[in-house]
Amino acid sequence: MENGQRFSALYSRDFRLFWFGQIVSLSGTWMHSLAQSWLVYSLTKSPLYLGIIASLASLPILLFTLIGGIIADKYPKRSILIITQLLSVLPALFVGILTDMNIITVWHVGIAAFFLGTVNAFDVPARQAFLAEVVSKGDITNAIALNSAAFNGARIIGPAIAGFIIASIGIPACFYLNAVSFVAVIFALWKISYRGAVTAYHRGIINDIADGWNFVIKTRSVLYIMSLISVFSLFGIPYITLLPVLADEILNTGVKGFSFLVSSAGVGSFLAAMMIAFKGEVKHKGVYISFSGFIFSIAILGISFSESFYFSMFLIFFAGWGIVSFLAMGNSFIQHAVPDSLRGRVMSFYTLVFLGFMPLGNAFIGIAAHFWGTIVSLKVFAIVCILGSIIFMKFFRRSH
Repeated sequence: MENGQRFSALYSRDFRLFWFGQIVSLSGTWMHSLAQSWLVYSLTKSPLYLGIIASLASLPILLFTLIGGIIADKYPKRSILIITQLLSVLPALFVGILTDMNIITVWHVGIAAFFLGTVNAFDVPARQAFLAEVVSKGDITNAIALNSAAFNGARIIGPAIAGFIIASIGIPACFYLNAVSFVAVIFALWKISYRGAVTAYHRGIINDIADGWNFVIKTRSVLYIMSLISVFSLFGIPYITLLPVLADEILNTGVKGFSFLVSSAGVGSFLAAMMIAFKGEVKHKGVYISFSGFIFSIAILGISFSESFYFSMFLIFFAGWGIVSFLAMGNSFIQHAVPDSLRGRVMSFYTLVFLGFMPLGNAFIGIAAHFWGTIVSLKVFAIVCILGSIIFMKFFRRSH
């Protein structure tokens, strides 16, 4: 911690602006996410369609995020983020208006989800790399943890508000509020001072991507972290897709229960991020990364056995704590290892395995739930995550 203070990244004016703007915007995003899931479930009553829409939201990241990493290394990241935030307003208004007019179909939702996913393919690598421009290198871990805290604090606030708004006002209000929420982060980005000269030398798309890939392959500890993130994205994190089914058919709690389940994951995630932010710097990163990944995997398995709403909330809390602890520390480890000239491209590989593989994972779990049932699918996917965590512990300890 460069300032010798807790939450040292907040001593940077630019990071403070960005952080507070994100809290408002991300709260709207989580409202949109919950409303979208409940809308799809209301229209179809199908876990298969929940998986398809979730896949459409993240498929563009699989397709385009490596190009997004090149763009992030080639152009000012602040400018990229302002453009992506402006574009993100459009799908929220589109779905909100069509739902309000009562002419919405599941494919309208799919089109909007795909558009927003395409925007995110360029937004996320730039956002991840931008953190290194608004704080000093000694505060990167703290900035990542606080950024994660903002994301997951919004994950508590957004779904909790959305559950009550849907029940009392209606689904469209969530989409309209999300559109308005982007104003906060656009204003913050506009007020941030420009910094971070473009230092990357470009040799064409293929060679630019290859430079980032070669760094990942040669840095074995980074490769192992990204490999386990891949496993979690394919078989662990998509459990969120099935929460509407769990809430309605297994736990019999409806939309309010669904919102509380999502918020429970947010509380655990928020606590994980704040713990790391409060510590400032974790001494034994390797142990922390391995332990938190294993906790996430065990919690997912526990959810598949639970028939109690409160016990499910408890387990989802630990799933949230585990995955965010793992991702925040893994992100910090990678950010400290990568040179500035490759930061956008390496973080685009991080985004690819974290978010880009989710369409496959969401499709897998949606199809599995359709044919095997929700509970059996969760059990199988959780066991895969546990095995992946054990293998990771063995190899990461050697490399680190």
